[in-house]
Amino acid sequence: MAGTEVRVHVTFFFLLVFVAVQGMEGGRGAEGALASAGLVLSMFFCVLLHEFGHVFAARSYGIKTPDITLLPIGGLARLERMPSKPSEELVVALCGPLVNVVIAAVIALVIGVSHWGQVDYSFNLSGGYWHMLMTWNIFMVVFNMVPAFPMDGGRVLRAVLGFFMEYGRATRVAATLGQGIAMMVVIGMLLGGGFNPFLALIAFFVFWAAGQEAAVVTQREATRDLEVKDAMLTEFHRLGRDAQLREAVDFLLAGSQQDFPVLDDTGGMLGLVTRHRLIAVLAAEGPSCPIDEVMEPCPDSLLATDALPGAMEKLQGSGVPVLPVLDVPGGRLVGMLTLENIGETLMVRAALRQARLHY
Repeated sequence: MAGTEVRVHVTFFFLLVFVAVQGMEGGRGAEGALASAGLVLSMFFCVLLHEFGHVFAARSYGIKTPDITLLPIGGLARLERMPSKPSEELVVALCGPLVNVVIAAVIALVIGVSHWGQVDYSFNLSGGYWHMLMTWNIFMVVFNMVPAFPMDGGRVLRAVLGFFMEYGRATRVAATLGQGIAMMVVIGMLLGGGFNPFLALIAFFVFWAAGQEAAVVTQREATRDLEVKDAMLTEFHRLGRDAQLREAVDFLLAGSQQDFPVLDDTGGMLGLVTRHRLIAVLAAEGPSCPIDEVMEPCPDSLLATDALPGAMEKLQGSGVPVLPVLDVPGGRLVGMLTLENIGETLMVRAALRQARLHY
């Protein structure tokens, strides 16, 4: 849909079963189970619309969204890259909650706001179902505007701070505030004697996500003055188009390389054999399978002179563990870029900086 794949995490189905079982209580039977499950599906359809609000806003700035994943705790739209300007991030972050505002407003206009307190799980145009759905969308707006990553409020806060300070510092301030809110929620539950495991899980997730966001931005800052050639692998095994799968298996077992480029006779890039694909085809076809039946097309490629931060975002959004590095567009393969090698490059640079402090 709109160039974005919608994925449903397996745990979401456990949530549906749990809600359906809860709906059967009180003698409501199958009707109650269907009503409760239907309400949850309606709620998560609103979540999906919320995520597509982000998707279409990001697309207006030339940012693609490879996929959306629906989880029991909400949805996650994976942007190809983050907006580069605070104004752009502000718009992208706000468009999700804005969708829920519109949905809640439309429901309010259709059914009116009378009989607000008559809330139940019945499915009829004048009953509690629509009130519940309207309340859910209002809750989504309020919850998502909490100024903590990964909620939209955290990104809104970073965008606003970004007008007044450097992006990395804005991220660290927003992340620290988000982690503080998560800790306050847990401490409040412990002191108040009303511990809620689900709320505690959300607080833990918020704390972790805020730390991850800060770490990613810190890494991006550390690579700001680097090019792809500074972090790419230059010594690796290559496969010819006439090779068999057994050759890739031998390379896999003999060293640490896990993904193998397939080249034509002139050194041009034909495709990639990933470890996941290698193992799957090996089990199904055996080691004599021609390599051109195993390789997959590379979703993208890089140039040795590309800026490393942008290359990292491209690699993370590609869905593959490695991207080929060419000397010129459509040219010869000169390297391979992996997240592991980027991490090692940063560790070496940090160690060298530390060494200079001692001498």
